[in-house]
Amino acid sequence: MAVWREQVVPRLTDVMLGTNEVRGHRREVIDGLRGEVVEIGFGSGLNVPLYPPEVEMVYAIEPSEVGRKLAAKRVAASPVPIRFVGLDGEDLPLAGESVDAALSTFTLCTIPDVMRALYELRRVLRPGGRFHFLEHGLCPEPGTARWQHRLNGLQQRLASGCNLDRPIDRLVREAGFQIQELRNAWFRGPPPSKPWGYLYEGAAIKPAR
Repeated sequence: MAVWREQVVPRLTDVMLGTNEVRGHRREVIDGLRGEVVEIGFGSGLNVPLYPPEVEMVYAIEPSEVGRKLAAKRVAASPVPIRFVGLDGEDLPLAGESVDAALSTFTLCTIPDVMRALYELRRVLRPGGRFHFLEHGLCPEPGTARWQHRLNGLQQRLASGCNLDRPIDRLVREAGFQIQELRNAWFRGPPPSKPWGYLYEGAAIKPAR
C-alpha cells in the first residue's frame, strides 16, 4: 500500500485533476488571489499556470515527494516565485497574520484533521485575508449522500485518505471564516460517478478585528 500511496496516487491525481474541465474550475477559484499566498496541497503544481499577475509569492505546502518532483517544471516556468516551506497543512511553518490569501484545491478532503488545518489557515491569514477553495464533498441530495457515506471507507483506502462526504462549506464556517462566494457544480459524467462529482467552489474571508 505504501507504493500505491506514495508513488501511484500522486501520478494518477496529476492526470485526473489536470483535465480541461478541472482547469476551468481551478481558473474560476484562483481568480482574485493577490499578494503573498499560502497554498496547501500544492500537489504537482496544476494551479501554477493559473496564478494571476497580482500574486507576488506562493508558499507551497505539499507532503508528497513525487508531487513535488512532478511540479518541478511548472515551478521553474512560473513567473510567480514559489517556495516550498512545509509538508503538513495541519502545522503551517508561517508566522501569524503573515499572508494575504490562501488556496486549497482538492485538499480538504484528504487532510486527517481538517479543522486543525483550517484553523492554521485562519491563523496565518492577515485580517480580511481571503481563502479560496475548490473541493469535492458531501452532496445535499439524500440518495447521493447515502452512497458517499457507504463508499467513504473504500475511497479512503484507494485514494490515500480522501473523503467523499465532508461538508466543506460547514467546515469552513466552523473554522471562523465568513464565506463571501460559494458555487456548487458537478463534474461531468454518468450517474454512477455522482458520489465523486459534487463540487464546492468559493472564497471566504478572515474577519477583521
